[in-house]
Amino acid sequence: MSQTPQLVVAAEDSAGRAGPLPRLTRLAYGGDYNPEQWPESVWAEDVELMRVAGVNLVSVGIFAWALLEPAEGRFEFGWFDRLLGLLHDGGIGVDLATPTAVPPAWFRRRYPEARLVDRHGVVLGGGARQSFCPSSPAYAEASARITEQLARRYAGHPALVLWHSHNEYGGANALCYCATSAEAFRDWLRERHGDDLGRLNTAWGTTFWGQRYADWAEIEPPLAAPTAVNPSQQLDFLRFSSDAHLGNFRRERDILHRLSPGVPVTTNFMIANCKTIDYWRWAAEVDVVSNDHYLRAEEPDNHIELAMCADLTRAVAGGQPWLLMEHATSAVNWQPRNVAKRPGELRRNSLAHLARGAESALFFQWRASRFGAEKFHSAMLPHGGTDTRIWREVVALGADLPSLEPLRGTRVVADVAVLWDWESWWAVELDWRPSVDLDYRERMAAYYERLWRDRLTVDFAHPERALDGYRLVVVPSLYLTTPAAAENLRRYVAGGGTLLVSYFSGIVDADDALHPGGHPGALRELLGLTVEEFLPLRSGETVRLGVDSEPTGATPGEEIVGDVWAEVVVPHGAAPVLSYLDGPAAGGPAVTRHTLGAGHAWYVSTRLTAAGLAPVLGAAYRDAGLVPPDGVPEGVELVRRAGADGSRFLIAINHTDREVELAATGTDLLDGTFQPGVCRVPAGGVRALRA
Repeated sequence: MSQTPQLVVAAEDSAGRAGPLPRLTRLAYGGDYNPEQWPESVWAEDVELMRVAGVNLVSVGIFAWALLEPAEGRFEFGWFDRLLGLLHDGGIGVDLATPTAVPPAWFRRRYPEARLVDRHGVVLGGGARQSFCPSSPAYAEASARITEQLARRYAGHPALVLWHSHNEYGGANALCYCATSAEAFRDWLRERHGDDLGRLNTAWGTTFWGQRYADWAEIEPPLAAPTAVNPSQQLDFLRFSSDAHLGNFRRERDILHRLSPGVPVTTNFMIANCKTIDYWRWAAEVDVVSNDHYLRAEEPDNHIELAMCADLTRAVAGGQPWLLMEHATSAVNWQPRNVAKRPGELRRNSLAHLARGAESALFFQWRASRFGAEKFHSAMLPHGGTDTRIWREVVALGADLPSLEPLRGTRVVADVAVLWDWESWWAVELDWRPSVDLDYRERMAAYYERLWRDRLTVDFAHPERALDGYRLVVVPSLYLTTPAAAENLRRYVAGGGTLLVSYFSGIVDADDALHPGGHPGALRELLGLTVEEFLPLRSGETVRLGVDSEPTGATPGEEIVGDVWAEVVVPHGAAPVLSYLDGPAAGGPAVTRHTLGAGHAWYVSTRLTAAGLAPVLGAAYRDAGLVPPDGVPEGVELVRRAGADGSRFLIAINHTDREVELAATGTDLLDGTFQPGVCRVPAGGVRALRA
């Protein structure tokens, strides 16, 4: 029997608030729908199959600018009217996109100055998406015009649930180096540094290499040059570029708010996988945070990376519910080797996002494309149609989701905070750092993996935001550390918190200038040590660490292996915990622990794998009074959620190929079974227990 999706004004949920999509009564299910790729005769079949699958929300119009405005100022909405009417009649809600990620061919021809220019000064062509300069006035005018036309026409449409501005801002055109961008960059610099070139020269350290500027017109974007370009200039250009895209979003959002009040506006982020957008800065600008996530298919245990991205999305959303705007039913088409998902993986991936705060499971896309660059990308309705495993799993997931309604309005219960900062990511990977192996995301992933394997749930946090309430804060990489961030961490530790900091953190300020007084700069007193010298290791070189006088969870004589990095660490109050047994820092401290006020600050001066971090983090857990869950089989993911009404939930996801048992009691929301004391989770299965 077909399920009938609901599209009515929703009552507030059990937590006393409306969900992120007030016009939907349940978790959103569906995905990108591109009917313009198909004859209208197919549309009715699509809607009926959506009803069978339990779909209640589709994103439309994302790439339809050329069809909606086939010539400048001439609009054709008839086909779109018919589409939205058909969807509404079928009970399918609409996430209505502004199609501004793909300006039409006529736009590129009429406004050649709006084309994207790369760092080498090469003008890039069309035939793709986002092939425009984000600072272009012509683009600003054209994108505002199509946005206004859509808002005026569809603001009151009964199918409208959500506005979706653009698509993946900064995904393909993160940086543009054209003359228009250069002028916009100079204007942005005046706002940041004041209309005083002396301040900019000081911030950029332009006395180095004789770069001093005497006129604003002399400043260029950081184009390709004979050698490394001023890192402070590069850092400001990255900030400017993120803000240029944000300006485009704000313009569209403001039009939609003005003409379509009461309907939330979002844009799909690419959190943790888009380096060039500062999502902390963007978070407050959207009405609801939404994110796209695609598995790194070739990586073993890639479900851990999925969990990391979901936790980061929840953090950017301020702990509020968020939307999974895109993920894949199976293989994508743009990775080197597009590995297909195995049976059951689609369900586990979707439910893992929901466990960590999402209130939707939306895919790219509904019906697989026959042509174009993404014709080998999986879809809810595959090329093989309804007699396929993927389709059966899509229908089964749609049937599962209504049973998870009790999770709406509840919050994820986190154990640990991990600091994440896009600006520090930008800065640490600029030219001429001490090692090419300094990899921000790799350190984040390693520390996150250790916490995940210890069944501790993570909240990510901005370095300058309050950390009260967390027993443990982990800093995998914070090369760029502002005085405000340093004071925030000092206050946290002095107040009784436990902090663990990894190498090459605290080094520079917001302008990429070294903090005075020696390394690790802003964190030197907090950590109770100085780093006399960085000792990057050769490719493949390792160092052995041995247990010192303090207990770490490692046994005396046990060795831990590091690579990539070592340091000459000189304690000034910190106690050595592990020492280097060999390598360039042999005999010196490798891991230290410093007591400050009522808390403790740990420092790790080399790169350890997730396995190598186990004894170090284990000791930090004891300092923090954290006790990871015991007796949980390897490969089982646990997430706890709590409601304001006292309700408690445990979601257990089994990523192994064997049934596992957990010590837990509750009723499974998914199948209604009562699990008395011992919860059995089937191979590859999920339990969502109400305690």
